[in-house]
Amino acid sequence: MKNYLNFEKEIKELDEELEKLKDPYNQGGISEVDTQKISKTQEEINDKLNSIYSNLDPWQTTMVARHEDRPKSKFFIDNLFDDFISLSGDRFYGEDKSVITGFAKFKNQSILVIGQEKGEDLDSRIERNFGMMRPEGYRKTIRLMELADRFQIPIVSFIDTPGAYPGVGAEERGQAEAIAKSIECCMKLKVPTIAIIIGEGGSGGAIALASSSKVLMLENAIYSVISPEGCATILWRDPKKMLDAAKAMKLSAKDLLELNVIDEIIKEPIGGAHRDKDLILKNVQDSLSTSLDYFQSMSGEEVFNNRKNKFLKIGRIKGFVTNTTDLSSLKAQRNEILEIFQKKKLIIPSLVILILIIVLIFL
Repeated sequence: MKNYLNFEKEIKELDEELEKLKDPYNQGGISEVDTQKISKTQEEINDKLNSIYSNLDPWQTTMVARHEDRPKSKFFIDNLFDDFISLSGDRFYGEDKSVITGFAKFKNQSILVIGQEKGEDLDSRIERNFGMMRPEGYRKTIRLMELADRFQIPIVSFIDTPGAYPGVGAEERGQAEAIAKSIECCMKLKVPTIAIIIGEGGSGGAIALASSSKVLMLENAIYSVISPEGCATILWRDPKKMLDAAKAMKLSAKDLLELNVIDEIIKEPIGGAHRDKDLILKNVQDSLSTSLDYFQSMSGEEVFNNRKNKFLKIGRIKGFVTNTTDLSSLKAQRNEILEIFQKKKLIIPSLVILILIIVLIFL
């Protein structure tokens, strides 16, 4: 059974009509398939999907990113990789089933795969904690990322989470520290890391694994510091203002690419990734292959500096730094404005000292 969003009512009606046309024996007295009408109805559906999905507002994009039929991490892991070996446990507390981790082969290349998994039905969603990782989940991924780094194995992460789990137990076991350590681990790795945001990229729960050499994002996915409802509640004390919040947060793939927060948008089928899973699988495979090839000839130090420079460039395009091609030194490049500022700082103390000397002479 297909699930439809509230702005897809017309598409739902056309889909139902199409299903009846394809199965005429369920209708009394009809025994022939009207292929011409089927083609016409299918064209109407495609036109309507094009019209709606080419003009989605940020809140509608959020709804598509959360669609329950949207392909999850497990789907991509099962269909993109060979010989996947699942690994569990953080060696401190226990296993976190909201994140799937293990080694696999991608086009005969060894890869560490990490996937935040929401689950497909109610039982699996409860078991997976709706994709919200606990501290042991982050510590498990840290353990395996360090192992992959030691053996020079690239890392691919599928990001799909509303955020890190905010429960009391998680806080008691050091949720914030685990996220911070995960970000630190991601940034210091000397192997290529590719993060693919396939649905929701929420808060620290996402950035803990998305601090990567390349961040790819599905066309209708979202990536933000907080959910639109949470933002609206904090700013206006009204969660119903989620559209205003979603617009202000710039959480869509298009906005984030313009801000250089992500590196690439992966095209989705018309109507969202859930409407043609084979096509989205092919698009992700092609994009992932291109990204891994990009780092093929780089040394570990070059991969490290490339990632560091990528994050240091964010937000500096219109700032004082004129040359953002090499920021590995963590020092701002000198320019005329900075030089004037520095000279003024030196002139003021010199004048004060000169005045004091003159006063002492004449006393």
